[in-house]
Amino acid sequence: MALTRLDALSLMHEYTASDALRKHMHAVELAMRAMAEREGEDPEAWGIVGLVHDFDYERFPNAAHAADREHPAEGVRMLAARGLPDAMQRAILGHAGYTGVPRETPMARALFAVDELCGFLVACALVRPSRSLQDLEVSSVKKKLKDKAFARGVSRGDVIQGAAELGVPLDDHIAFVLAALRPHERALGLGQP
Repeated sequence: MALTRLDALSLMHEYTASDALRKHMHAVELAMRAMAEREGEDPEAWGIVGLVHDFDYERFPNAAHAADREHPAEGVRMLAARGLPDAMQRAILGHAGYTGVPRETPMARALFAVDELCGFLVACALVRPSRSLQDLEVSSVKKKLKDKAFARGVSRGDVIQGAAELGVPLDDHIAFVLAALRPHERALGLGQP
């Protein structure tokens, strides 16, 4: 793997000005590392995929959802030029359903499953008095999922489909990702100051 975490972090900072989007990519990295450990896979490779999956989003937002240009296709072309292996490229392409790239590997299914959920969990924490993941319960997350007005940019369908593609109950998936993020909530801008 030619792309190191330091390279990935540098690329993310070069292309992403938004602190919120940077924190999102970090959250996805953390969740991917936990998923890799659970699956007996390489946490470094999975973490890098999580860290760079949206690095091109601000510059190439892809409102038209074109399969072969803008986000994530443009970013994957840049990552390929830096030596990112094909399986990692396909996982990043597959996290955006409109690319048509099937999620055939555990890494690809994991990235799809944690991406929207990480964003949703952070949104849930931010509206709590504690602004924390520590006291956020799965039941509260599921209740918020039913509220279409809350965090409307998050695809509920993708959250549900992600757990289904992993073959785990939604409650278990939410609990797992919560547990992966809780120890790192300060780095994600959460918790009491």
